Amino acid sequence: MYAELHALSNFSFLRGASFPEELVERAAELGYRAIAITDECSVAGIVRAHEASKKHNLPLIVGATLTCTDGLTVVALSQSRRGYGQLCRLITKARRAAVKGAYTLERPWLDGALDECCLVWLPDGNNTAADGDWLQARFAGRLWIGVELHHDGHDREHVDRARKLSDALNLPVTACGGVLMHVRERKPLHDVLTAIRLRMPLSQCGYALEPNRDRHLHAIKTLAARYPAEWLAESVRIAERCRFSLDEIKYQFPAELVPEGHTAASWLRKLSYEGARERWPDQIPENVQTLLEHELSLIAELRYEHFFLTVHDLVRFAKSRRILCQGRGSAANSVVCYCLGITIVDPSRQQVLFERFISKERHEPPDIDVDFEHERREEVMQYLYERYGRHRAGIAATVITYRLKSALRDVGKALGFDLLQIERLIGTLARRESEDPQELPNWLAEVGFDASNPLVERLMQLVAEIVRFPRHLSQHVGGFVIAAHRLDELVPIENASMENRTVIQWDKDDLESLGLLKVDVLALGMLTAVRRTLDLHNRATGESLTMATIPIEDPETYEMFCRADTVGVFQIESRAQMSMLPRLQPREFYDLVIEIGLVRPGPIVGDMVHPYLRRRMGLEPITYPSEAVRRVLERTKGIPIWQEQAMELAVVAAGFTLGEADALRRAMAAWRRHGNLETFHEKLLRGLRERGYSEQFADQLWRQLQGFSAYGFPESHAASFAAIAYASGWLKCHSPAAFAAGLINSQPMGFYTPSQIVRDVREHGVEVRAIDVTRSDWDCTLEVDAPGRAPALRLGLRLVKGLSEAATMQLLSARSASPFAGTGDLVQRSRLSRRDLELLAGANALSALAGNRHHAAWALAGVETDYALLADAPPNEATPLLRAPSEGQNILADFRSAGLSLRRHPVALLRDRLIRRRIQSAREVLESENGAEVRFVGLVTLRQSPSTAKHTTFMTVEDETGIVQVIVWNRVAQEYRAAFLGAALMEVRGTFQHENGVKHLIALALFDHSQWLGVLRVPSRDFH
Repeated sequence: MYAELHALSNFSFLRGASFPEELVERAAELGYRAIAITDECSVAGIVRAHEASKKHNLPLIVGATLTCTDGLTVVALSQSRRGYGQLCRLITKARRAAVKGAYTLERPWLDGALDECCLVWLPDGNNTAADGDWLQARFAGRLWIGVELHHDGHDREHVDRARKLSDALNLPVTACGGVLMHVRERKPLHDVLTAIRLRMPLSQCGYALEPNRDRHLHAIKTLAARYPAEWLAESVRIAERCRFSLDEIKYQFPAELVPEGHTAASWLRKLSYEGARERWPDQIPENVQTLLEHELSLIAELRYEHFFLTVHDLVRFAKSRRILCQGRGSAANSVVCYCLGITIVDPSRQQVLFERFISKERHEPPDIDVDFEHERREEVMQYLYERYGRHRAGIAATVITYRLKSALRDVGKALGFDLLQIERLIGTLARRESEDPQELPNWLAEVGFDASNPLVERLMQLVAEIVRFPRHLSQHVGGFVIAAHRLDELVPIENASMENRTVIQWDKDDLESLGLLKVDVLALGMLTAVRRTLDLHNRATGESLTMATIPIEDPETYEMFCRADTVGVFQIESRAQMSMLPRLQPREFYDLVIEIGLVRPGPIVGDMVHPYLRRRMGLEPITYPSEAVRRVLERTKGIPIWQEQAMELAVVAAGFTLGEADALRRAMAAWRRHGNLETFHEKLLRGLRERGYSEQFADQLWRQLQGFSAYGFPESHAASFAAIAYASGWLKCHSPAAFAAGLINSQPMGFYTPSQIVRDVREHGVEVRAIDVTRSDWDCTLEVDAPGRAPALRLGLRLVKGLSEAATMQLLSARSASPFAGTGDLVQRSRLSRRDLELLAGANALSALAGNRHHAAWALAGVETDYALLADAPPNEATPLLRAPSEGQNILADFRSAGLSLRRHPVALLRDRLIRRRIQSAREVLESENGAEVRFVGLVTLRQSPSTAKHTTFMTVEDETGIVQVIVWNRVAQEYRAAFLGAALMEVRGTFQHENGVKHLIALALFDHSQWLGVLRVPSRDFH
């Protein structure tokens, strides 16, 4: 009989060498009575151990290993729910007292902190009976001496020490394993983990390594030969006292949002109907009221009122601060959320709402993510901390695991590979389709490594083992967990690396397993841009337009979408989306939902895109293998585009239960991490065969499910994103100057640089005015010269590279007092540094005061920036006759100082040379016949290589006459690699293709002509 009381998993990062699940499974195989997962000052891996313990029917003890700053080490084991809460609070205290990833535990903190925990003291040579007396005085009846024997030459010493302390203190002794791995074969990996933790090569780790392979789970007969029977039996008696299970955790949402005199249900109903009357001021439509009542009843039945009220409170706070936000998720696209103002998606604009029968039957948590302006989300997060307190609110963790590149880097260093070799190893993975460690031998051979070399063999073996191992805890992108009482009694809270952030020790999968709800407080750059655009538009027009009041189903906006005129438009600005828009021809909101959902890795991998397009264009008949399948797929022309449809098909066509469909959803979401989707393959095929579906349909459905696991998109999310896409598109269409300003003021974001945004808005007829210290603000602004005239876009000082916002505020403060009389006046009153003044002169921002760049530089050279000296005696000097900069010099200086130029395009200066070489302009290329052979030279502004493109790269290349979209196959990219990766000015020779309004240049050869630009460097966005 034996229960393991001290086992560290790989959630004791870089210390344990086995997953919690592996430890539990192995303990069950060996016939243990229980196992305790006792990671170091952490319960980060305990949920996974809990799931495994239920699967293998082995009792799990929840505990932690705690080492005080004076060296005292104990293993704390939870006896009860209260004891678990005490342990979590102590871990929180220790973690909050140290920087991220560490902990500080003072011995006095143990006093009164673990009243319902069993403690196993692990004395070493530095501990004395006095330490035992201190523990005995506080934990009498719940304290044991733990002995761990590992055949390391010190076993007799450990036994003697334990017996002497036991006799002196009258304390019982128990056997412990001090386990670091589930099987002895993990010892080489444990050595590597130690080397990584110590940041030194394995060859230099010496005594820091375990002396043998003994710290694994042993067979009971081995333990019986090593420990006295009484010590083994004592471990079981301790385990029997530790009855706590994570199933006892009952989560409650905060209740203080419900005012006195109301229940949560009545208050949610009141808020919902108040919102409905705002949405439909004349009369709430009957069908809306019916649906609203249905949803409120469902929410009450599942007791999720507090969740919706919490999200509503967040949105209310954001709106009170004029922070734009938008909800998404299956529950977000409901009438309740529309009435509460959580989303702007009117449910009537969707043909079908998400089928929430799974939520009802499975009692699934609601799915609501709320996106906030990316520059102001921190205000919302701090509001949550202030409202609920750090002890009740925390961000969910994200477990950062080893992927192939990080594994190669860390294991390579541990094995002694030099840095150049490691970078060559990493280089073998560049733009690979998969990260399968089994492919390593082939990839290594490509760059000259001998896969049969013993060191390389060891590297490959260890990399394959460490991939998917947890490396450390990071913070979730925005998932907040808020508790009704103390969150730190549910799960420990620790510091994040970011100031004023705290995170819990469980990730979103753990939360889902235990039924804990999180509120996703996410950041979205486009919301910042839309809010800034609306502010500019309303100031220029006198309107009070909001995102919710933008006119719906505007034909001009959809015409713009059909032309793929979508530079800067949310979600449909990528090359792939621009290629799809002319084919799909969106004419209404649901078309836009389809567009956003279709151009995703999941549908692409699952071969759903082209069949859908053929059916939409009438080139292929729409067929359904059964009426049940028709009901699921009719709205998407027989093609499963959404994750929800895949789950429904599993139920109606393959006989999955609702629980199995939910497990399938989880597998699809986690397939890339855990690889467990295959477990459903046979069941799906068998279910389809039994119901008479063809093998072709079965194979097609399986491929589609695999596609969804790559990255399938829920319909509810696509609908919410479509609302933002439509709003940004409407603003681009009807207020292009404001939209361009909003995009530039919100940089960095999206695919496009300010230079490309400025070019696009000028092509739409908007006047763009230069940076000017007498007119420009920090942000780009609109200038309306006369009522009824279209506004001009004035570029902001934020575009001046190196100029800080603080310096700009000094400048604007001085200007607001009175206009600048000249350069000297600006210098004296703004008190800018010499560097800031030179940056402004370099950007030609002083031209209104000093003339051209050369005159501005001369004026500054004669101005004293020691403001106290001769402040009232400006020099009276004649302006020298300086030669004006050439056009080329001005363009070069523009790009160097601001990243763009309002002068002629740089390629225009090369046009005569290009004509002599018979190189066509972009306009000529785009007017060519389909299949024509062309030569084109332009600036590369974008390189994009989506994961689903099989190493195909899409490039955007432009000259003064237009933009050409170039497709570069992998073979061409490899043959012309230097030009492909490095050319700023590129010549493309290839074949022009024009089909269904989509125009591409298929590259056959690439040449680098960057030397023609001299020192000019034009920014491009590469492989984002």
